[in-house]
Amino acid sequence: MSNKISEKDKKDWEEFLSKNEKLYNKDLTVLKKNQLKTKTIDLHGYSLDEANKIVEKSINISYENNVKKLKVVTGKGLHSHNDKDPYISKKLGILKYSVPDFIKNNSELMKKIFAIKDASIEDGGSGAFYIFFKKK
Repeated sequence: MSNKISEKDKKDWEEFLSKNEKLYNKDLTVLKKNQLKTKTIDLHGYSLDEANKIVEKSINISYENNVKKLKVVTGKGLHSHNDKDPYISKKLGILKYSVPDFIKNNSELMKKIFAIKDASIEDGGSGAFYIFFKKK
């Protein structure tokens, strides 16, 4: 192999540089295809009824917009005052338990959902979960 650059190659290179032409980056296209289209909703501070309405609306909108993964941040229930009310279930009054239960008991929502899984530590751990959607 020769270390010399031909005159034709030099000319082609100089011509390319003079045009200020942008090259298409095929690597970016491959990355975009492999990334999941993800949305996030944060339910901190919402009542159980408000949270369920927001989740239902978010699931429907996300499914229609071909979102692949919805991250739902509920919090861990550490600041919940449900333990003071004897008429509220201590476990189901906390969003991290009641919201997934609401989704699983709603057959219309479950028709759109492929899986519900616990979030990774960096996404909130036990204070969040993922909803993965079926293809339309």
